[in-house]
Amino acid sequence: MSEKASHAIKERVQGVLRQYRILASAPCRIDMGGTLDISSLFYPLAHLGPCTFNIALDMRTRMSLHPWKPGLVRAESTGFSPAEYRLEEAPFDHSLGLMFAVAAYFGIDGILIRADSASPPRSALGGSSCAAVALVAAYFALLEAAGYDCPGLEVIPVLAHGIEESIAGVPCGMQDQLAAAYGGVSAWYWEQKAGRPGWRRRELLDPKETGRLNERILVAYCGVPHESVDINAEWICRFLAGKDRARWSEIVDITKKFTDAFSSRDYDAAVCYMNRETEIRRDITPRVVDETGAELIEAAIAENCGARFSGAGGGGCIWAFGSAKDISGLRGKWSAVSARRPGVRILEAKVDARGLNANCKMY
Repeated sequence: MSEKASHAIKERVQGVLRQYRILASAPCRIDMGGTLDISSLFYPLAHLGPCTFNIALDMRTRMSLHPWKPGLVRAESTGFSPAEYRLEEAPFDHSLGLMFAVAAYFGIDGILIRADSASPPRSALGGSSCAAVALVAAYFALLEAAGYDCPGLEVIPVLAHGIEESIAGVPCGMQDQLAAAYGGVSAWYWEQKAGRPGWRRRELLDPKETGRLNERILVAYCGVPHESVDINAEWICRFLAGKDRARWSEIVDITKKFTDAFSSRDYDAAVCYMNRETEIRRDITPRVVDETGAELIEAAIAENCGARFSGAGGGGCIWAFGSAKDISGLRGKWSAVSARRPGVRILEAKVDARGLNANCKMY
């Protein structure tokens, strides 16, 4: 792009920003079968047909774009100190580095990016990926309002994943971005397409049935931020070294069976598969749950519920699944745990069927 063309885009964009507030939001998720969407595992296990399962939650991350000083981009996010840089100097290893990396991709300065998340920071609910999806969508909404053609929904999670993986320094899966973009309850089947990992979505719940599912799930924050990169890296390193291969094959099989059981409403079987998957992962990496997480999981099993850490664990959230009656009983037990352990709390999260939303509003 020539300097003249780039200047013209910036002028049109600034005109839009002076008139409109650009807004985008996307849901976070709880999941099962994660890590199987990472290419390091996907390719060797592709013949088994790996899939991941996730439920989008209405604890949304909201991004907004506003005019700012020419030549600078400023990032603000709840729980973090604000920062501003020239795009060519913005650090991507900063606590707000992903926001600056997305801004650098679009190459437009004079913008203030505001982020607000309803989920706790680093809670293993896919918050960073959710933020990337919402921010990419916000930039596309800005460009569209300025009169430029923009790609459809299917491009947004791919681009958000590419940017996030490029600065993470390790392979990253894509299920978090897909859950943020499409919402609802989905199984994602990881398949080869033109020699590269692709996916096929299987919707598992009619949006009209989300109310019933809300009675069957419970999510708690353990009070300790997670470090998914560390645990994912350990899983991948062990796998690449030839370790735990049979266990990962079993995880593939169990996740597929859980998905089928959920789809056919065989919830008792789904609970058993969920607990088995958690058991295998804890056996591979005991630190995937801490003492609090272990207590929450044991309470869930005692109430005939399934329980799993969200994402790659290591802190963050635990989620449970079971009958409405059993989940009601579990709520009381988890409330007792939260009363004894500082920082632990039940999150009032519900299924979000909407997925990504982006629009412009006049000031």
